[in-house]
Amino acid sequence: MDILKVILTSLLSAAALFLIAKIMGHKQIAQLDFFDYITGITIGSIAAELATELEKPLKPLIAMVVYGGISVGLSLLSSKFPRTRKYINGTPTILMNDGKLYRQNLKKAKLDLSEFLVLCREQGYFDLSDIGTAIFEHNGKLSVLPRSTARPATPADHGLTPPADPIYTELIMDGRVLEGNLKRMGLGLTWLDRQLKAQGYKSAKEVFLGVADGAENVTFYGMT
Repeated sequence: MDILKVILTSLLSAAALFLIAKIMGHKQIAQLDFFDYITGITIGSIAAELATELEKPLKPLIAMVVYGGISVGLSLLSSKFPRTRKYINGTPTILMNDGKLYRQNLKKAKLDLSEFLVLCREQGYFDLSDIGTAIFEHNGKLSVLPRSTARPATPADHGLTPPADPIYTELIMDGRVLEGNLKRMGLGLTWLDRQLKAQGYKSAKEVFLGVADGAENVTFYGMT
């Protein structure tokens, strides 16, 4: 009977926390989904109680398992039934579009103008006229689409097609040679030693980080 009570009270507290988090708004959770937020703080609290509960440690342990199960269950539910995501995590809210601020949507997102301006500045937009669309995401972050006249120019704007950026592989980290990465690139210790000497290093122990691209162009960062 005690175990059943623990399970029921855990479910009740999870539901209460969910409703409170919804009322407080997305800015409160800051990049976490609602249930990631409430299970994180609650499991931490229960774990602290479990560490000090010497007489009946089973109760807080069961509560922790229930909260973990709720989080996993809701994750599976939202994955299998996408329509449930808007009820569990909420939906994005358009705060600004085509030079127009939506006052009601700001209220819905629990944001005042000062907080909205802070979020814009954090994204690098100090002039609102540069913003085409601003969307408040369900994880508490602001996504901004700049106006076409305010976005940085790209090579495509000038009719250019630059080569793809190379992917670098770590060959040396903290003065230690990563021989597995060398072999995967078809290179050897003799080749690496030659590259070190060419750049003024006596051995790999003098290198904090060494990386190479697919064309065998190597960059070394020495110890400081």
